[in-house]
Order: sequence, then structure tokens, then C-alpha cells
Amino acid sequence: MKNYFSFDEHGTTYRKEFIAGLTTFLSMAYILFVNPSILGQTGMDKGAVFTATALAAAYGTLFMGIVAKYPIALAPGMGLNAFFTFSVVLGMGIPWQTALSGVLLSGLIFIAITVFKIRETIINAIPVELKYATACGIGLFIAFIGLKSAGIVVSNQATFVGLGHLTKPDTLLAIFGFIVTILMVVRGVKGGIFYGMVITAIVGMIFGLIDAPHKVVGSVPSLAPTFGEAFSNFDKVFTPHLIVVVLTFFFVDFFDTAGTIMAVASQAGIMKDNKLPRAGRALLADSSAIVVGATLGTSSTTAYIESASGVAAGGRTGFTSVVTGLFLLLALFFSPLLVVVTPAVTAPALIVVGVLMVGVLGKIEWSKLEIAVPAFLTIIAMPLTYSIATGIALGFVMYPVTMLVKGRGKEIHPIMYVLFLIFICYFAFLVE
Repeated sequence: MKNYFSFDEHGTTYRKEFIAGLTTFLSMAYILFVNPSILGQTGMDKGAVFTATALAAAYGTLFMGIVAKYPIALAPGMGLNAFFTFSVVLGMGIPWQTALSGVLLSGLIFIAITVFKIRETIINAIPVELKYATACGIGLFIAFIGLKSAGIVVSNQATFVGLGHLTKPDTLLAIFGFIVTILMVVRGVKGGIFYGMVITAIVGMIFGLIDAPHKVVGSVPSLAPTFGEAFSNFDKVFTPHLIVVVLTFFFVDFFDTAGTIMAVASQAGIMKDNKLPRAGRALLADSSAIVVGATLGTSSTTAYIESASGVAAGGRTGFTSVVTGLFLLLALFFSPLLVVVTPAVTAPALIVVGVLMVGVLGKIEWSKLEIAVPAFLTIIAMPLTYSIATGIALGFVMYPVTMLVKGRGKEIHPIMYVLFLIFICYFAFLVE
């Protein structure tokens, strides 16, 4: 085992790798409960989604550890699950079964471009500013959902949105959870988001705002309500509306995974001459996990930036991911805890994740309007239209226009013009 993962070469030990794997697990464990809470709003069975989330995460993480040998964990992505629920199913009225088919197709496309090694071409075609803007927009969108779930932001006839009644018990609980979570995250506590949820749930039970679970450990929830549903409506994916949805699933996960793998691999010292060894295997872990997750019944799986916490704790090899994957499998037996994960418990996590995602805002060249305008439209449109796809579409339509007007047309990759036409059609169908 030590030779397979090259412990001596990376200067690590079983103890370091185990602690690192546990640290990563605690940092990302919130997704096991947040994901069913979000996807459950589409009508999907929360128990089945919990099982699908844990299994898809375990599969992707173990694949990443054993085959790619990277200390990187995977799980259904925040932002992608919000897009799935609030934009596609609730916003566009698409059945969750068909939305899962869209996730499945995006995963198959992902596998194809990974196998044929054309990923780099697409990455280079998209301007970096739009990548940053997309991450920021999704962060604001997630935070807005969290504020809405907490009752901090409510609808207002005069101003569309306004401040909620902060003295309501559930809202006070969410505010308490947010403060506790922020304090731990700022202090650098590993797994601060997860611990924040635990403390919020305990306080909620103490004050009678949350029903206590009848037990902590139970049987693994059945996958029957969601398993294989992605295949039942696969033929309905090939419509203009759904193709754009598939492209959005694909685009967001595409760059989220690439950015996370590059960042964590660099932190772990895996990068060699600015190149990633075994990059194809790492990308295949992510793309195949999307297909597995969609088949089981969850939204797109992606590499988790929380893996950086494990690397900071000493993780350097794929054995870290193996440990994380095994903990994800063990977590399958704690489904009874789902009953305590109310909107007041998940809202703080959503808000904090939103804060973390807008960290790249300062990397956008705001002084150049040809860049600032499409970036701003991408960012602001996501929360205001309640749609990640609309934000991406606006940015991709406006970018070629502003760049051409500025006389920088030669800097635009031909693929951007193709995407420009695709998103013009997207808006045309939306109007209809």
C-alpha cells in the first residue's frame, strides 16, 4: 500500500493520510444532508437522495484516490444542485426525472471529451473572466437561497424582496447558526460548516424548534424511488430547452472540477512543470461519477474544494481519498439524522458556501468595460432571475458584442461565437 501510493516520495505516513482523509470528510459531510434537503424540494425522495449522494460521492472519491492517486474528494456540487432544483425543476417546470436525464447526458459528454482529450481546447476558449463571474454568480445565488430559506429575505409587494421578521423562532435559529458557523470558519476550524449544522440542530432541538430523531443509526434508505429514473425520460432531453440545461450542467461542472483539481493539486505539490500527472484519470473520476450519480438519483458530482482542508492537514496521496471514501460509505447508516436537517439548519451552510465562492471577484478586470459588463451581467442575473443558466447565457451573449465593439475581436475564440448563437436561441425559446 505504501509503495502503491508512494508514501516515501511524498513524505507522508498512514497516520497523516488518515487524519487528512477524516478532515476532508468532516469538511464536506454537510452535503450528505444539504443535498437531500435541496433536491427533496423537487419531489424526490429524501432518503433515496441521501443514499445516492453518499454512494456517488464514495464512488468518485475512491476512484480519484485509487486510480488517479489524488487527495481529492468528490460529491454532488453545491450550485449544481441549486440549479437542478430551483432553475430546472421548479423554475422551468421540468420533471425531476427528465432533469436527471440531463445530468446523465452531461456526464456522458464529459466522459467523451475526457477520453478524446479535447477538454483543454474548450477550457482555453472560455475567457477566464467569465469563469470567475460564473463562480461568483453561483455563490450569490446559493447565498440568496440560504437567506430566503432562513426567512431573513422575504417577498415584498412594493420592493420585490425585503427584510423578513427576524424575531421568528426559525429565523433566529438560522441567524444563530450562521454566526456560529462564521466564527468557526474564520477561526479556521476544520469542518466548520459541518459543525455549525450540528450545533444549530442541537440548539433547535433544545428549544423545541426541531423534532429530535428517534435514533441516530439506522438502515440504509432504499434507492428504489430514484434509481434508474434518469434513463426513463432520456429521449426527452433532446429539446432546445433541455439542451441548454445540459450545457449548463456541463459548463459549470467542467470548470468547477478543473479549477478545484488544479488548486488542490498545486497545494499538495503534485503539479510537475505546471502540468498535472495522471490528469486524464482524475477527470475520468469526476465524469464517471456524474453518470453513476445520475443513475442512482442525484445531481452532478464534482471535485470538492474542501479537499484543501485535508491537504492542509498533511494529505499528499490518493490514500487520503480512500479514507474519505470509506467514511462516506460509513455515513450511509446515519440517515435518521435527516429529520433534524431543516431549512434553518441548512441556510447558514448555504450562505457561508456562497461567501466562499465569491472570493474570486477581485480577479475580474473591472476597469475594462468590455470585460466588466458581461461579467457583471453574469453575476447579477443569477440571483435576480433565480437562474444560473440565464446568468451564463447573458454573459456569453454580451461578451463577443463588447469585445468586438472595443476592437478586440481577434481575441475571441471561434467556440465563443458558437456559444453566442446557442444562447441567442436559448433566449428566443424562453420568449416563446
